[in-house]
Amino acid sequence: MTHLRLATRGFALALAQSELVAAALRAADPAVEVEFVEVHTEGDADRRTPLSILGGRGVFVRAVEEALLEGRADIAMHSLKDVPTTVPEGLVLGAFLERGDPRDVLVASGGRRLRDLPPGAVVGTSSNRRAALLHALRPDLDVRDVRGNVDTRVRRVAEGAYDAVLIAAAGLDRLGRLREATQLFEAMEFLPAPGQGTIVVECRAGDDATRGLLDQIDHAPTRAAAIAERSFLAALGSGCTLPVGAYAQVDDGLLVLRAMVASEASGTPFFGDATGPLDQAEALGRGLGERLLAAASPDATGQ
Repeated sequence: MTHLRLATRGFALALAQSELVAAALRAADPAVEVEFVEVHTEGDADRRTPLSILGGRGVFVRAVEEALLEGRADIAMHSLKDVPTTVPEGLVLGAFLERGDPRDVLVASGGRRLRDLPPGAVVGTSSNRRAALLHALRPDLDVRDVRGNVDTRVRRVAEGAYDAVLIAAAGLDRLGRLREATQLFEAMEFLPAPGQGTIVVECRAGDDATRGLLDQIDHAPTRAAAIAERSFLAALGSGCTLPVGAYAQVDDGLLVLRAMVASEASGTPFFGDATGPLDQAEALGRGLGERLLAAASPDATGQ
């Protein structure tokens, strides 16, 4: 029997996603036993401060990674969209599970779609990417920050604090609540966050036995897509706070990447595409990132 301690955040969605990791490991090797080690992160403790101020993606990851580095856990589960492009020394992303639904969804009162919301309707999101894309489609809406887990955000709509919220389809789906979405946006049009819908498992770089187990549950097409999307994000710079979206998928043996960066000066979204072999995913993402960053810069827009 192989016993693995899995570090995870302790709320419902994180635990549901950790169960998916445990199930995949048991399917690959019935001798694997998984124990959950619940970790409380900075992002979980402070649900009022906007993520852009609190510290971005890393606020949901650092404490979980510390459990690995300190030897309190053997593996860690993350939503890939929360993982910074630079992984701490001594850790590796050992397995990418097959991607779930990458799309964003609208949950609105009265079962309304985006086009049905009246001018000035209040829409909640903690993502500057979603806000930028929403403003491009409906500049008449009042977009406000909203924090909290899936249940909290959806409840804010039911309570009347917001007319609608924008959240990830994968979160609703993994909680068995996708039916509550009133509109699903196509991923190639309303671009998701890099890595959205993907569960990644991290481990210590020197733990060869664990890395061997993770190799068995790694999904190669998802890994290639993740590398392309994260390389695109990395090309924008570690301090980038611009609204960014990226979505890669395998089509006829090739990796097709579409991405977006919104101008800091005007908020205008700039879109671009790139296609190439799976083994060139990193270069594909990096090249598109450099191209779009130049297009979205104030000098390029003439502002």
